[in-house]
Amino acid sequence: MSERQHGGIIVRLLALLVLCGLAGLIYLARYPLLREAARFWIVQDRIEHADAIIVIGDDDFAGDRASEAAALFRGGWAPQVVASGRMLRPYVSIADFISRDLEMRGVPAGAIKRFTQRAEDTRQEAEALKVLVAQEGWHRILVVTSSYHTRRARYIFRKVMPSSVNVDVVGASDPQFDSPTWWESREARKTFFLETVGYIVAVWELRHESPVPSARGDVTGEFGYSVDSQVT
Repeated sequence: MSERQHGGIIVRLLALLVLCGLAGLIYLARYPLLREAARFWIVQDRIEHADAIIVIGDDDFAGDRASEAAALFRGGWAPQVVASGRMLRPYVSIADFISRDLEMRGVPAGAIKRFTQRAEDTRQEAEALKVLVAQEGWHRILVVTSSYHTRRARYIFRKVMPSSVNVDVVGASDPQFDSPTWWESREARKTFFLETVGYIVAVWELRHESPVPSARGDVTGEFGYSVDSQVT
């Protein structure tokens, strides 16, 4: 065997040992890495007094988004809460359920705006809410969503809303996804995958978008919606 061949074998063996070592390190650190991967999607803005708190749909079974929004309202962070939700039937919407959850958690009916829409994703919901924000002349909003959805929601709302509107995002706890062993849950794994894909899609769809100066007046929404300023 020539000296060159011998040296090539040694290099390949060293490369293989390095790869095995890296694989071993990744395996040993897999749990901290998985926890950090989940935390990447969770952001929390510094809360300031706002014109309105907006709960975006869909809330979970326990109504955690509504609970967080109600706590913010009781804390005096905004004088009104928007319950946003898509239509489920001609006579009922997710906004109806969120409105009821808010009332049950201490938000007066007169402080709730029920916002029903037909949006199919977060971007479309933000586009629909942009009309309401313009009509109301709001300059700062608190968007409440599930913890795992905060990074994507903040990116989308800040892209869609006018530059004159400050958007802060507040995350509601999600016991399943916030768990330190989230990867053991099938539903949490599915959520993580969908959130990753959803963020990539949002970045692609909004790559040419930038916030524009707001203009009050007659504004029409691309997605059908209606607003009920008081729940009865």
